[in-house]
Amino acid sequence: MDLGLQGKVAVITGGARGIGLCEAQALGREGCVIALIDLDAAAASSAVDSLRGEGIQASAFIGNAADEATVRRLVFEICEDLGGLDILVNNAGIGVKPAYLVRDLPFAEWQRMLSVHMDSTFLWSREAIPPMAARGWGRIVNTSSMNFTGGGRPGVAHYSAAKAGIAGFTRTLAKEAGPHGITVNAVAPGYVETELIAGFTPEMRALLARQNPVGRTCKPEEVAASVAFLCSQQAAFINGELLCIDGGRRDFAWEN
Repeated sequence: MDLGLQGKVAVITGGARGIGLCEAQALGREGCVIALIDLDAAAASSAVDSLRGEGIQASAFIGNAADEATVRRLVFEICEDLGGLDILVNNAGIGVKPAYLVRDLPFAEWQRMLSVHMDSTFLWSREAIPPMAARGWGRIVNTSSMNFTGGGRPGVAHYSAAKAGIAGFTRTLAKEAGPHGITVNAVAPGYVETELIAGFTPEMRALLARQNPVGRTCKPEEVAASVAFLCSQQAAFINGELLCIDGGRRDFAWEN
């Protein structure tokens, strides 16, 4: 299927590795010009080299995705260097390590979690809307989580709150941006086979697989494929949706 994205400029925050890099690959293979945003300059450079090795046009832009001045500067640079901004994938985030019960959760950790996830999503969306609206076309895809859709679990209240906030923000922004030709949606992945899962014990990984109706965890390429579709011309009438990519696990028990 041709997704109709040839020549579109796509920004992926936190795009140097894991799900973000897979999203960059998926969109790049559809003909998008890729702008990778990351704090890790070395990882971003390596990711861009990998993308270019596939024939994908890609550039790295280094900076803190949750800093207002940095985001404003990077959006300006992207529009200047690449000719505009059509697609925004808000992927930047951090995992929960260590986990904290609410009674033990330091306020600094609460603030950091919400900043990395919610502040970055808000800032990039706010700055991306004007150049998208100027073209009368745009796609924003945010990243929520099964930790919100499944009702949360002990130890990750700050992460669940951030992901719930992103879901609510998505639905409101969709109504504001829609009249400008911009759709705003979100994905809610389950456990994805990234560096985080790779660090789990074999017993924990086996437990996660058993707890899922399809008997395994999610591949990052599966998240990326869903994101690419939501960015496509075919998804033009999908707006304000939260797409669960969790194998149906959100209603399963956490222990088995």
